[in-house]
Amino acid sequence: MFQTRFRRARFGCALALALLGGRAKAEPLPDSTRSVDPASKGATDVGSSGFQNVERAAAEDKDTEELEVAAGGLIASGNARQVALTGSSKFKLRRDVNQLRAAAALNYARAATADDEEAGLVETVSNVQGLLRYDFFFAEHWALFTAVTARRDRFQGLDLRLNVDPGVAYYIVDRPKQQLWVEAGYDFQYDVRRDENLDEARAAGEPLDKTESRHSVRTFAGYDDKLNERVSFATGLEYIQSVQELDTYRLNWDASLTSNIAGRFSTAVSVSLKYDSQPLPGVEKLDIISAFNLVYSLL
Repeated sequence: MFQTRFRRARFGCALALALLGGRAKAEPLPDSTRSVDPASKGATDVGSSGFQNVERAAAEDKDTEELEVAAGGLIASGNARQVALTGSSKFKLRRDVNQLRAAAALNYARAATADDEEAGLVETVSNVQGLLRYDFFFAEHWALFTAVTARRDRFQGLDLRLNVDPGVAYYIVDRPKQQLWVEAGYDFQYDVRRDENLDEARAAGEPLDKTESRHSVRTFAGYDDKLNERVSFATGLEYIQSVQELDTYRLNWDASLTSNIAGRFSTAVSVSLKYDSQPLPGVEKLDIISAFNLVYSLL
């Protein structure tokens, strides 16, 4: 009886193993969802002798289309009353060796102090700006460009300031999400002055012409970086020196930080500094504009 029971147990074990083996063969266990790659294969180089070339992405990787619109505002009451509005749009198109950029901006503000309850709000900021630029990448890291900008600014005494800037640019870093470059070229500036400011200059004994042209040399350094999928940073510094009057020059600097909040919506904080060594009489040399905007990316 003992042998019979032993044979039955041995047969049951064999049958169970056979069934398990057949099931495992028919339905293998799923692979792990995690994989581990070696940190190094023993051939990682971080530097070499000789000139260090900038890593350059393939041309097709740089093709891009970008279109953004932004708008922001500020309303203050109490000790100081103020209403401020700002809006802007940016467009960028890159195809192979050709790149086109366009931008427009509007800033407007009215303010008054609470000391004079009867006084209404008066304009404190009023300007409209536009930019159109074309770049041609004729060689690795090098580009020829032409830029045209226009500005109408009541508080700089301008009905129009038109700048035409041809030049050459060298891209120290030229990657799809990061660019660092310097520019050098010529600047032609044509100003149409406001009659109100001309009257003030005439009353101060400094009569000025309605229009003025300036010829200058221009240098610029710029940096754009998409830090990650949600955050991007851009800044640029421009210096323009007149070749006709050495004491006449302009300095422009701007910076912006954009952070994505949901889908195509993001917020942007920007600051712009404009310095003119020889402004119109009664006009401050330095303008600083800070803005907080809600940005929507169309492309």
